[in-house]
This record gives sequence, C-alpha cells and structure tokens, in this order.
Amino acid sequence: MLEQTFKNLLEKFDTPTEVTSKLWSEIVEQYSGKKKHYHTLKHLEELLQILNEVKSEIADWDVILFTLFYHDVIYNALKSDNEEQSAELAGKRMQQIGASPKMILNCKTQIIATKNHLVSTDSDTNYFLDADLSILGQDWEMYSEYSKNVRKEYSFYPDMVYNAGRRKVLKHFLSMDRIYKTPHFYEKFEVQAKLNIFKELRFL
Repeated sequence: MLEQTFKNLLEKFDTPTEVTSKLWSEIVEQYSGKKKHYHTLKHLEELLQILNEVKSEIADWDVILFTLFYHDVIYNALKSDNEEQSAELAGKRMQQIGASPKMILNCKTQIIATKNHLVSTDSDTNYFLDADLSILGQDWEMYSEYSKNVRKEYSFYPDMVYNAGRRKVLKHFLSMDRIYKTPHFYEKFEVQAKLNIFKELRFL
C-alpha cells in the first residue's frame, strides 16, 4: 500500500515512471538503514493507516502524503538537524516533480513542526503531528516495542546518558497542556499515552 500510494501521488504531477522509481528507491534506502529500528518503512505504513482515519478532515491530502514520506527521510541519531535536513530534501524532490511553491512550503513547515510537536495554527499540521505521536497512545505492548527500538537507535549512548535524554523528551510531552492537538486523537490516545509515558519513566 505504501509504494502504491507514493506512485499514485507522483502520477498527479505527471512524473515519468523512471523518476518515480528512482525517488521511491531513495525513500526505501533511507528508511531501511541498519541503524534505523523505529524510523522505518513500518512506521510510515502505520502512519498512513492512522492518517487515513482522518482523511476527510485534511485540507490538502497530497501535502500530508509528501510530509509522511519525507518527515524522517534523514535521520541520524547523532545529529540535531534531522527535521531541517528532511524538509530540505523534501523540498528538492517536490520541486523536481513540479509541485507548487505553496505545497513545498507547507510540506517543509509540517516536517519542521515534528521537531517539537507544538500546537500549530494549521489544522493539517496538527493532524500530522498527532498521527506521528499516535504510537504513544497504543497498548503497552506496542509502546514498549517502540521504546526499545528507539533505544536501539541510540545504542551508542550508555544508559546513564540515554536515560537522562529520554526522560527529558518524555517530560516534554507531559508538560504540554495536552499531547494531542485534535479532538479525534485526543479522545483516542491522550489517556493511554500519559499512562505509557509515566510507566516508561518509572523504568528509566
């Protein structure tokens, strides 16, 4: 479903088949690196499924899809500018296939927003941010697998360093008035997300 969704998206811009194949191969390669355990194609598949639930609420579905495919395309656990680098690559690829400047700007803005997951004035951005954090509100088994995979991506850090950084991230979410910005995701995931985060913090 993921590959076909990407191909259908690029068809709207009359993208030559060879270009589409090249861009898809790039995405597969970037999300399949040996150092990636959570930020993988599986993450994209789950995100697409979650977003499909609120498709009728999205103003620009094509932009959301570009954001989905490129939001973690550059992910190096040693770097702090992954979102900026991912947004830059998304912009280049969208420009390459002839997307409008407005679409490119909106996509890059959405990707940058995943850095801090703060509430946005743009509804589509809030829906994407909520979907991106939907893993926090899953049952404990899924959440636990997610947290272990994130730990693997930062395996080069000793527990003392990693745990301190992880606690900071988790407490950032708890410091928000609400983790989920949209009514749909708030009602579906908020309570469970906070329970999961509190539980993980007890283990750190």
